[in-house]
Amino acid sequence: MPKTDYLCCENEYNKLNYTQLNIDNEEQNHSGTLQVIFLLFFLFIYFFSFAETRTIQGIITDFDSKEALAGATLYVVETKDGSIADKNGHYSIALPEGTYTLQFSYVGYKNKELKITSNASLIQNIQLTSNGLLQEVVVSTQKKNNNITNLTMGMEKLSIKEIRLLPAIMGEVDILKALQLLPGIQSTSEISTGFSVRGGSPDQNLIVLDNTTVYNPSHQMGFFSAFNNDVISGIELYKGHFPFRHGGRLSSLLEVKTRNEIPSRMNVTGGLGLISSRLMLEGPLGKKTSWLVAGRRTYADLFLVFASNKDLRNATLYFYDLNGKLIHRFSENDKLELNVYNGLDNMGMTIGSFNYGNTAASLTWNHVFTESFFGKFSAHFTDYNYALGSNLNNMDVSWKSAITDRMLRADFHQPLHSLWDLSYGFSVIYHLFNPGEIQMKGLNLDDYIIPKSEAVESGFYLSNEQMFTKKLAIKYGLRFSVFQNIGSVKHTYTGWEPGLGIVFQLTDHSSVKANYSHNTQYMQLANNSASGSPLDVWFSAGPAIQPQKVDLYSAGYFHNFKDNRYEAAIELYYKDLKNVIDFKEHSDLLMNKNLENEIQTGVGKAYGIEMMLKKNSGRLTGFVNYTLSRSERTIPEVNQGKTYLSPFDKTHAVNIVATYNFSKKINVSAIWVFTTGTPTTYPTGRFAIGDEYFPIYSGRNEYRKPNYNRLDVSLNYIPKPDSKKRWRGEWNFSIYNAYNRKNPWTILYRQNETTGIPYSEMMYLFGIVPSVTYNFKF
Repeated sequence: MPKTDYLCCENEYNKLNYTQLNIDNEEQNHSGTLQVIFLLFFLFIYFFSFAETRTIQGIITDFDSKEALAGATLYVVETKDGSIADKNGHYSIALPEGTYTLQFSYVGYKNKELKITSNASLIQNIQLTSNGLLQEVVVSTQKKNNNITNLTMGMEKLSIKEIRLLPAIMGEVDILKALQLLPGIQSTSEISTGFSVRGGSPDQNLIVLDNTTVYNPSHQMGFFSAFNNDVISGIELYKGHFPFRHGGRLSSLLEVKTRNEIPSRMNVTGGLGLISSRLMLEGPLGKKTSWLVAGRRTYADLFLVFASNKDLRNATLYFYDLNGKLIHRFSENDKLELNVYNGLDNMGMTIGSFNYGNTAASLTWNHVFTESFFGKFSAHFTDYNYALGSNLNNMDVSWKSAITDRMLRADFHQPLHSLWDLSYGFSVIYHLFNPGEIQMKGLNLDDYIIPKSEAVESGFYLSNEQMFTKKLAIKYGLRFSVFQNIGSVKHTYTGWEPGLGIVFQLTDHSSVKANYSHNTQYMQLANNSASGSPLDVWFSAGPAIQPQKVDLYSAGYFHNFKDNRYEAAIELYYKDLKNVIDFKEHSDLLMNKNLENEIQTGVGKAYGIEMMLKKNSGRLTGFVNYTLSRSERTIPEVNQGKTYLSPFDKTHAVNIVATYNFSKKINVSAIWVFTTGTPTTYPTGRFAIGDEYFPIYSGRNEYRKPNYNRLDVSLNYIPKPDSKKRWRGEWNFSIYNAYNRKNPWTILYRQNETTGIPYSEMMYLFGIVPSVTYNFKF
């Protein structure tokens, strides 16, 4: 339960120097010029690419399962150049005429060496054989210096191995909380899975599970994420400049991918914790088909039967989620994949109930047309809904809300040679918004229903990657989006969304990069709380609400040391936002038929610098990062038109993560987090009418909550690391908030009933929280 500490009112704060800005609500009309420039650039490169080249390319696959080995590496001995296979296993490298030795490698597989003569372009497919060693963990498949050569800035990865070594909270190691340790990514509140990227709001993050949107990726009001880490094969977060195949958000794209390999035998993985447990089973069906099922559930409600309070004994408090996957490979060129997810949170007592959940499903067909032409066709369904119910004094009241998507998409990849590596495709999404309906039985009152709304969101994209020289590479593309309100309200918005990325390799171990992107967002959350809640309502752009837009500029320097054992990076970014949304003071957002009347729009900006130092090998591994940032908004009808801080502004953020391996049996991990307190609005005075006092508030977000800091520690113990038996188990002991820091969750303002003197109360969620989990696999 939340605890309360008493604080005296703060009288000292760093006063912000506001500048009155003249706001021009009309966006600068430069998209047409950018459109022409990008199309001309494509045409120039198209004709230029017909120049004579000698490109070696092909697909790297597993010898037995024929699965593409994304991240497999190619090394050319004579030129000391290399290439890394993409997600389809495709590699490509341009070489002058001559004879070369090619070395192909992948973690857990035997290396393969090949002699070739480059006197013409050549297609050479490669099959690698497993080395027969059981891989207990999923290892990051990045090339050793991929952070130097990667064209996409602001892309963050954490391997499942790294995530599992982090301290757990309530027995769960969470991928979303792990992401919050990376530079530029901040938690929106204590222990929440909600996150802000470079000063953006949580609804500006697109989260997809196997390319299917997940609108609320949390359980238990944000304490747990919706993703079972046993099922996950990898995660990638793009901070602003994300792949052109996705759009519709301003701040970030988080791609969560489930396991995709065909196992040679049935495997069982699971874990037993203090309040939750999980289990995953996977196996083959013949040589071409595999299946996976997984489940997770909390059981805190099972202990409520021992409560002294009768109402608590009858209470309901749990969540569960289920994952299912079926993969069938018809041939080396065709693979069909079915993914299903369902999660539900259920809470209830005698007075009422509350539940919310996600359902997501996708069917994907991967087809290889030729050695240099790949296609992916998919259908997706997602639904997020919540419901509240009450049955008091024979009054049956229910409140329901939902958002549902149906999507079709096609993506193509056509790597022709080093100057022409094409990706293109389209997607069409049908959105159904159900803002809310209240049904009242036994009250002689009519049901209160907000009309549903519909929209169609389409996107078409074309992008190209080019290696001009061994040192210079660029990535550029254009996305065209269309958003159409249909049904009773009809309106159409369109947007051109160009992007450009450049990398120049200074040496084999250092590079500079620069990125630009223009993104458009047509949907947002109705929410005036930084921490968010399951009761948030999604609403779309329309005649009275223009889509939000951002221009993102970023540049950085990247350097590796001591044979890539250490990685260092520094990135600078600037975000220029148009039509940014905020809400009126004391706005009424729930069950409001005229929500557009509560919305105010203006401009915003966010800028900062991110620094990271990472150690990749040795007994001691981990990273340290620091972010210095600012996020501001200027809206004429808010704060008297003065610029104010975004609710997600955190000036300073420091994350230290370290893991030390004492032996094969024992390793320890620790996390220390520090951030500046979030902006807030405090009462600065009061006035009286008769005997009743009323507060006078400061300007919007003029004050800050106390700074946040926390230490988490954990110990992993593997009793028999060298055992050849199928059963493998390990213990995880964790302590969350090891030095019992009382970090503010919310601050309330009250008045002493006797003296009339006002005071503030700080509510915090947790002190020290120990947890124990037993993980197993056989």
